[in-house]
Amino acid sequence: MRLWTLHPRYLDTRGLVALWREALLAQAVLRGRTQGYRFHPQVIRFRTTQDPLAAIAEYLRAVWTEAQQRGYSFDRAKIARRRTTATIAETEGQLLYEFGHLKRKLRHRDPPRYRQLLALKHPEGHPLFRLVTGEVREWERTEAPR
Repeated sequence: MRLWTLHPRYLDTRGLVALWREALLAQAVLRGRTQGYRFHPQVIRFRTTQDPLAAIAEYLRAVWTEAQQRGYSFDRAKIARRRTTATIAETEGQLLYEFGHLKRKLRHRDPPRYRQLLALKHPEGHPLFRLVTGEVREWERTEAPR
């Protein structure tokens, strides 16, 4: 499961669809409707908020908005109706690690999108996340030592 810290605009079609499915799964976990993924780090980030269900709903709304802008028809009715204006602190190091991870995926999966992202040095985060100074998170499975 990967609930990207990156803004969904950077994802290719395959990545955006996968993000939608995985965020809906995270929502089901937070509702207590599944036993799997309860302790997954990506879900724990939401669980530590004051209103986890509202946080994942806001996350999903941004994914849904990106899908709409691309002409996709994700079912908005699947998003919990809870709302929040709270944000989740996430490190700049985590965001940049994920951006590199995404570019490695896109290099093979969607070369035109990969080339578009090459010049970008400071990617935008998902609107739910508030960037703070810091390294890659300890729970991230990195490909190289930190």
